[in-house]
Amino acid sequence: MSPDPPTAIPAASLDELCINALRFLSVDAVQQANSGHPGLPLGAAAMAYVLWTRFLKHHPANPGWFDRDRFVLSAGHGSALLYSLLHLSGYDLPLEQIKQFRQWGSMTPGHPERGLTPGVETTTGPLGQGFANGVGMAMAEAHLAARYNRPGFAIVDHHTYGIVGDGDLMEGIASEAASLAGHLRLGKLIYLYDDNHVTLSAGTAITFTEDCARRFEAYGWHTEAVADGNDPAAIERALCNAHAETRRPSLILLRTHIGYGSPHKQDSFAAHGSPLGAEEVRLTKEKLGWPTAPPFYLPEPVRSHFRQAAGRGERAEAAWNENMSAYAHAFPEAAKELQQRIRGELPAGWDADIPHFPGDAKGIASRVASGRIMNAIAPRLPALIGGSADLDPSTHTALKGLGDFGTAPAGTADLQGSEGGGWSYAGRNLHFGVREHAMGAIVNGLAAHGGSLPFCATFLVFSDYLRPAIRLAALMGLPAVYVFTHDSIAVGEDGATHQPVEQLAGLRAIPGLIVIRPGDANETAVAWRVALTTPDRPVALVLSRQDLPTLDRTFFAAARGLAQGGYVLADAPDGKPDVILIASGSELALIVEARQKLQAQGVEARIVSLPSWELFEAQPLAYRNAVLPPEVVARLAVEAGVSQGWHRYAGSRGDVLAVDRFGASAPGEIMMREYGFGVDNVCRRALALLATPPPNR
Repeated sequence: MSPDPPTAIPAASLDELCINALRFLSVDAVQQANSGHPGLPLGAAAMAYVLWTRFLKHHPANPGWFDRDRFVLSAGHGSALLYSLLHLSGYDLPLEQIKQFRQWGSMTPGHPERGLTPGVETTTGPLGQGFANGVGMAMAEAHLAARYNRPGFAIVDHHTYGIVGDGDLMEGIASEAASLAGHLRLGKLIYLYDDNHVTLSAGTAITFTEDCARRFEAYGWHTEAVADGNDPAAIERALCNAHAETRRPSLILLRTHIGYGSPHKQDSFAAHGSPLGAEEVRLTKEKLGWPTAPPFYLPEPVRSHFRQAAGRGERAEAAWNENMSAYAHAFPEAAKELQQRIRGELPAGWDADIPHFPGDAKGIASRVASGRIMNAIAPRLPALIGGSADLDPSTHTALKGLGDFGTAPAGTADLQGSEGGGWSYAGRNLHFGVREHAMGAIVNGLAAHGGSLPFCATFLVFSDYLRPAIRLAALMGLPAVYVFTHDSIAVGEDGATHQPVEQLAGLRAIPGLIVIRPGDANETAVAWRVALTTPDRPVALVLSRQDLPTLDRTFFAAARGLAQGGYVLADAPDGKPDVILIASGSELALIVEARQKLQAQGVEARIVSLPSWELFEAQPLAYRNAVLPPEVVARLAVEAGVSQGWHRYAGSRGDVLAVDRFGASAPGEIMMREYGFGVDNVCRRALALLATPPPNR
């Protein structure tokens, strides 16, 4: 802690001292870094102070305590405020880390990052993402409470709070998420809106003049306006009212002033994303009655007051642990299941019913196989929960007989007309509506909350709609599963708008995301095993619309090789092939058939199934070289997507049969034929490789 300044601070209430401490700890961090956003901390400090000291249930000594309230700073550019709250509350975030704001190797990056800073629940910064994450967290709490709470045992009982800004509410993802949250009546979701009328480049008058209160009321939210966002008593009353409203999520609109207290930058976009400057910092401190020196000054009464959170959190967690012990005695099976979910453990035998698919030339679509696999797993894996963007009949992701989240039981009023008494959040089928972007971020919130293994589904071409959420899941290392069906131009008659071409390459470009495109039903089963046993990375499963032959594994290598990302499916009798054919997904059966034709012409081909580049690249070099021997330079990679990236496996002397243009509208089998995905063309291109001498020979 910095020493007291030479002169005493002016007399002020403890609330005012604490609010100003938050303001100037944040401002000093931004100024020292010469980078950051001082405007939000100056304007929103009062709402953050009231929430964190009078409402938020948390335990700084144990940030992962399960029944804590979740707090999301959706306006992540105001990260300095969050770091100030964490430090003052007693989290493991020393003052030295505040002083290293935005610097290499610090725990205080420019925007909050989950897993880096203790107490940060989710990575925010791309506006609207945190808003939707919070909806997912509230859904997770509602589901777990409905499944595990018993009379007298509120084992899961916490709120989700957030601070959102004008930019958040402008983003379409927030509109999607708010609409769903209001529809589901998530009464434990409470957002504080930093309504300062200013964005990065101008006042909101030029772009954002709608009545947000009426808009959210139309979504089904409880709203309340606070005229003075610096009035702790008014903020507290509004939060109390939000707590009392159990049937609707709440948006509290607080009229604030960006850069509050700055003589020359308050209420100006100049305060948004640039340091105030040394002289303006001095003038702002003088105006608000704060010592101008030294920087990072924290009066002892402020520290003592904030640190009371430690005692409150310790008592709250101790009471919860005692209640959990009694609960475990009264309901041992439910307690065991809940504790497994909290710890992220898979129950014994969770995969016992995964089907094995016998060889079948006609086969089934991998999306259909995936649906059967999911429904074999789900009864044994209570944590599996999810749904699609209004596409369950097409993606085959409905969990049969496991109920719908957010519905009223038979005989009660429908969802819109219900008064809330007969609601059920215990169902495991989530219905996101046609809201792909929010769906992805909500699933991230479910995963970040803990206790669930969430999935979502849509067509592969629409993965672009939720790409920002997938990127953040990869950045956070969240165990989320994205099911993408209708994976190629074989979609057929729907035409180019619905035929993914570049999406596979785009997903593979995301660091930390595992992309798996299984080639038949049994590879799909292994893909699900991989997805559900990967606790620290998201997984995208890419599945076909059309039927794929189920390979007879008595003649071909076992599908478990998928877990290595790539494996030798079939080989030359002496293990020394003339050419290597490589494919993923639906093109695997194509190169298997081409191999037979090549054999008839005296050419021996090795078949390599390569459904996941990420898993393959994680294998030792010796394994990768065993699958793709460097000495075999005649290689043909086949995939119904753009060729980008495949040359690393085809090699400089190899070839890639791909789709480097958009699709067209025609039956799927005609599309594949016209784009060159036929046995004869595969054989022709393979033979051409053998006919071409190496360069400089």
